[in-house]
Amino acid sequence: MKKIFAYIITVVAVAVIILSLTGCEAREAERVSYNISKEADNFNVTRRLTVINSRSDKCVLQMTGKMSIEDVTDGIAVLVELDREKGIYQKHYIYLNEWTMYTVEDVSGVGVSKYAYELEFMPQTLVPVRLTANEIKQDLGEIAEDLVEETGDKED
Repeated sequence: MKKIFAYIITVVAVAVIILSLTGCEAREAERVSYNISKEADNFNVTRRLTVINSRSDKCVLQMTGKMSIEDVTDGIAVLVELDREKGIYQKHYIYLNEWTMYTVEDVSGVGVSKYAYELEFMPQTLVPVRLTANEIKQDLGEIAEDLVEETGDKED
């Protein structure tokens, strides 16, 4: 009886270990997929977008470059990076119907970590502002002078 009980416990323990390892693999793939998508949305991956007319089997459109793709109503919006240093981007809307489909290929590949994440602040989009009390007083004085001139009132 003790041998049967030990055998059952061993089988259950092995099953629990196998199931727990299977869950880790699914989460690992999800993390890698998420990281690849983030890299692509940050214009770090070269992609090829192909739109195909499935009725005629003809390629309607093909784009290759660093792009971010977003699903919108009746199609996709493609934001393409032309020049990162100059901040030049283009946005294209591609409308799809029952006879068109699209595929996106990762042309360049990207090395990502299943563990790492990145928090990125874009300082070029933040406008630095510094105000002092003297500047505020001066601005308020100029506003008051402008109001006096506009209304024609004089201080006595």
